[in-house]
Amino acid sequence: MLPSFRQLPTAAATAILVALTGCVSTPTASNTGSTASPTATASPAATSGHSMNHSGKGGININTAILSELDKLEAKLGIPALSNKIQASRPYGKTEELVSKNVINQAQFDQIKDMVTIEDVVLTGEAKDVDYMTKLGLMKGHLFVAKELLDAGKPDQAEPHIGHPVEEIYADVEDQLNERKVPEFKTTLIKLQDLIKAGAKDPAQVNAEFNTSMQAVDGAIAALPEAQRQDPKFVLQVINGLLDTANSEYGAAVANGKISAVIEYQDSRGFVMYAEMLYQNIAAQVAKTNPDIDKAIVANMTELKANWPTAIAPPAPIKTTEQVALLIKTIENDSQKVLKPAS
Repeated sequence: MLPSFRQLPTAAATAILVALTGCVSTPTASNTGSTASPTATASPAATSGHSMNHSGKGGININTAILSELDKLEAKLGIPALSNKIQASRPYGKTEELVSKNVINQAQFDQIKDMVTIEDVVLTGEAKDVDYMTKLGLMKGHLFVAKELLDAGKPDQAEPHIGHPVEEIYADVEDQLNERKVPEFKTTLIKLQDLIKAGAKDPAQVNAEFNTSMQAVDGAIAALPEAQRQDPKFVLQVINGLLDTANSEYGAAVANGKISAVIEYQDSRGFVMYAEMLYQNIAAQVAKTNPDIDKAIVANMTELKANWPTAIAPPAPIKTTEQVALLIKTIENDSQKVLKPAS
């Protein structure tokens, strides 16, 4: 049964933060290398907010982060529906109110206190562009898996994946869309969502509106310079952000050896799908300069993707959350060798 609370709009959602560092196990011997973030840092004068915080401290704004970001805390602590509990108890005057408002206990807070904040960060330079494309990539991941579910005759399961780009991500990226003079497309997404909510009764119309929605997201991505969108160093940062979010979603999906939250399983599938597509676009460039790294990334991405055989969740997980996390960390470590090659 899909939990209905995952389909509710997110009020005042303003930030998906995409930490490019994984929260996982020690990589294998083939994955040694720097794990420092390659992105530009935020303005020192800015107060902090989302998770482009690569220092590992105070990354997730519990007052504004959307469910996909809060799922990182849910996955860390293994508490079902924690994301929604955090959201329901807003606003917070200080992070310690997670305890005083009985959202989590003190021992649990101690595990995540360095991951949370109530402040906002202003991203600048390349970090801002990475954040922008990653958010739009999350939209595409949702739409990809929604289309699979529609094609499988499951509009009820597809609907939340149409809803999340409208209800969560669009609000978070809207200021950047305006800055980049991207035509508004929230109404396009809402039109598609309304068709799905009505039961997707006209497949031809649904397909047309789906294509229009996807083209709108692609148009927003195209606001970035083409050279940047084709630059392996830039794209790898976006890939790492997508995989980091997929990791947290998968962590929230699995409990007690079962896939207990189907929507999060599907979210993570969509994000991994798009991350792989992005890598395919730059693979030839990576292979030309770093053939061994390309082979490693392709092999690990292929193994990772096998964890989601279909959009319909299997009876039991293919891989454990630890195995998925390690694969994602391995891909990140290999990509770091491209981002910051040894001198």
